Amino acid sequence: MLRQLAALTRPLPAAGPRALALAVYSGATGEHFEARERGVEGVACVDDAARACVLLSKLWAATGNDTLRRWADGLLDFVLWMHAGDGRWHNFVYDWQGTRNTDGPTSAAGINFWQARATCALAEVSLLLDNDWARAILTGALAAAASASPPSDVRAIHALGALVLLRRAPDPWLSLHLTAWCDELAECRREGMLMNSPDERDRPHLWGHVQEAVLADASLVLDRKDLRALAVGSAEAVFAEVIESGFDLPHVHSYDVQSAVFVMDRLAAVTGESRYVELARKARSWFDGRNPAGAVIFDRAAGRVADGLDDGRLNDRSGAEANISAGLALLDDPVALSRAKSWSQVW
Repeated sequence: MLRQLAALTRPLPAAGPRALALAVYSGATGEHFEARERGVEGVACVDDAARACVLLSKLWAATGNDTLRRWADGLLDFVLWMHAGDGRWHNFVYDWQGTRNTDGPTSAAGINFWQARATCALAEVSLLLDNDWARAILTGALAAAASASPPSDVRAIHALGALVLLRRAPDPWLSLHLTAWCDELAECRREGMLMNSPDERDRPHLWGHVQEAVLADASLVLDRKDLRALAVGSAEAVFAEVIESGFDLPHVHSYDVQSAVFVMDRLAAVTGESRYVELARKARSWFDGRNPAGAVIFDRAAGRVADGLDDGRLNDRSGAEANISAGLALLDDPVALSRAKSWSQVW
């Protein structure tokens, strides 16, 4: 998927001499096109750049390949340039000249997905990439997050960032807020399932649903067995049957599957139970055809990940989110790591 991410990557000189951003969407033949799901949104966004920066930083740490480090640095420059002040971000640029979308519903500054993903990315890379400016903005972003009450799926991303930082060094302020954030997540549940928001009905959607992973890891950091019990119970209700079915749902995207993989990996690490190791393996195999359509989602020969399955049919577009999500889900794949180690693309 690095090949497709490279094909989606473009310089954005307005954000700085080394700044890079990712085209949001790509068609079956490689053409780029802007996001228009809620009006004209833009050609590239912080949401994707932040997650890709985390992926590339992890690959750099695993391989020592400095090309990946420079790629991550370029994306980080774009993320920092999109900071709107007070720990908040704009999400989209309308064009490759860098015209910011400042007031669209998927781009306005606030405590939302792109603010949370930028915050989490800064937590992940602040030490790896040794960027003092990033650390200063991260402090403000965490304070902004603490002052707001976003839905659980957004709050879970804030909590992931806090967990990353607390694993590196104790921080009483952060521990206090992580405790409060986990209590928020725990309270937003129905019939044993952790929900994405109080307004959600039926089962929670899987796109970005990682609350169980957060509570599992926090149970160790905060020494709270009740959080672990909630995580296990919800994961069984939300994910287990879906994974066993090969994600037999009307619409399945890479991010749905990556969320399932992440939750199972964290439960395996926290509980030590082989059941979750096996469920994680089965979830990962969705990319190689373990799905009701028998469709190969990750074309390893072409180096691209399809956007997903819609009503059992392959959506052969290949946008940024699909490839980033697959990269994070398959981070330990030996073939992928070998290719990452020798990666030499430059911009």
